[in-house]
Amino acid sequence: MMSQQPYTASGNRSLWMRALFMLLMVMAYQLSVTLLFFLALIQFAFALFADAPNARLTAFGQSLGSYLRQVVQFLTFASEQAPFPFADWPSDG
Repeated sequence: MMSQQPYTASGNRSLWMRALFMLLMVMAYQLSVTLLFFLALIQFAFALFADAPNARLTAFGQSLGSYLRQVVQFLTFASEQAPFPFADWPSDG
């Protein structure tokens, strides 16, 4: 998304504060990927036994994917906006 501002040296936060946020976001990313793994297993079981994926899990999976994208953008300096819990959880897919 191009509307997010890329990192500039004259940003409001110091680089060390961003490093702390980045460390927290790496831990959040690892937790989210683990959650994604279990979500995929549960969704597969729904599709296997109920012949259809669970709609709520599908919606949550889409928002989790958006969250992971936001984390990656923050970690790679493509965005200055720190994701959840420093911003709202993404609601769109």
